[in-house]
Amino acid sequence: MEIQSLPFWMYIVGFLLMLGPLVVLHELGHYLVGRWFGVGAEAFSVGFGKEIAGYTDKRGTRWKLSALPFGGYVQFRGDMNPASVPDLDAPAGPDHFQTRPLWQKTLIVAAGPVTNFLVAIAILASFNMIYGRGVSPPVIEVLQEEGVAAEAGLEIGDRIISVDGKPIEDFSEIASLVAPYPNDDIDVTVDRDGERLLYSFTIASVDESDRFGNRFKVGRIGIGSQSREFVPVGPLESFSLATTQTWQVLDMMVTGIWQIISGRRSVTELGGPITIAKFSGERLSLGIESFAFFAALISINLAFINLLPIPALDGGHLAFYAVEAIRRKPASARSQELAFRTGMAIVLALMLFVTVIDIAKLPFWGG
Repeated sequence: MEIQSLPFWMYIVGFLLMLGPLVVLHELGHYLVGRWFGVGAEAFSVGFGKEIAGYTDKRGTRWKLSALPFGGYVQFRGDMNPASVPDLDAPAGPDHFQTRPLWQKTLIVAAGPVTNFLVAIAILASFNMIYGRGVSPPVIEVLQEEGVAAEAGLEIGDRIISVDGKPIEDFSEIASLVAPYPNDDIDVTVDRDGERLLYSFTIASVDESDRFGNRFKVGRIGIGSQSREFVPVGPLESFSLATTQTWQVLDMMVTGIWQIISGRRSVTELGGPITIAKFSGERLSLGIESFAFFAALISINLAFINLLPIPALDGGHLAFYAVEAIRRKPASARSQELAFRTGMAIVLALMLFVTVIDIAKLPFWGG
C-alpha cells in the first residue's frame, strides 16, 4: 500500500478545527452552568499562556485567545488561578465560585466533561439519523482458512450465540469484544444446525496500517459477515444508539490505557498534541464525515481525561467535593493547595511525556 502524504498546513488546520471548537464547548459548559448559578467569571481563555487577542465584556469577563493551543480554562471569581484553586486572601463576594453550595460547584465542574459527552452523542446521533442503524445477523459468512477461528473449528454458517458469555445479537458487536484484546483467550459459543458448541482459543495479534502509514495492533479471529443493511431510525432511537456507541468507545479507551499500564501494550501507543494534529489532518483530508467522526472520538477522550481524579483536572475537583460531602466539611486550605500543585505537576509531566513520545514517532527519526 502506497503511503499517502499531506501538506503540512493541513495538519495545522485540522488540529485547530478539531481541538478549538471542542475546547470552547467544554469551557462553555463550565461557564454557562456557572452563569446559571450566578457565578462571575474573570476570564474565558482558549489556550494557555500569553494572551494573543481578547476583549472584556460588560460583565467584566475577559474573553481571550492565548498562545498555547493545548486547552483552555474559565477562571471564576474567587479563584486564585485557572485551576480553580480558591484565593483565600480575597474577601468572598456574592458571585464568587467558592461561596456556592457543594451541589452547585459539583454541577459547574462536571458540566465541561458532560458537554464533551453530549457533543460526541450529538455527532454520532446525526450519523445514525442520516445513515440508519447497521444490521447484520451474527452468522459467519467469511472465514479465513489460517485464522484462529478456523483453526479452532468454527465453520461458515455457524451462528454466534455469545462471546465470553456476552450474548451477540448483531455481528458488529463482536468487533468490540475482539479488536481491543490481542493475545487474550476467548470463548465463542455457536449454534450449528441446532447444536450448541463452545470453542476456546486465543485472539491473534495483528499489525495493521492505514493509507497514511499509521500502524495499529489489533485482535483478529478471522471471521466476517457480508450481509449488512441499514435500517432507518428516528430521533429517539438514534440518540439511544449514540449513547451506547459513546459508552463503547469509552470502554475501549479505558481498556487500552489499562493494557498500557499492565504492560500488554506498548507505551508508544499513547499520543499527545502532535498525534492529534496528525490524525486531525488525515481525517480532514478524507472528508467532513471522517473528520466529524474523529471529532466525536476526541470529544469522548477529552471528557475521559478531564474526569481522571487528578487535582487540577475536573475529576480532581469532583474527588475533593466527594470527600467534602462525606466529611461534611472541605479539606484544609493547605492540603488543597498542596494537592493542586502536585496535580499540576502530574499533568505537566504527562503532557511532556506524551509529547516526547509524539516527537519520537516522527518519520524523520527513521522509525
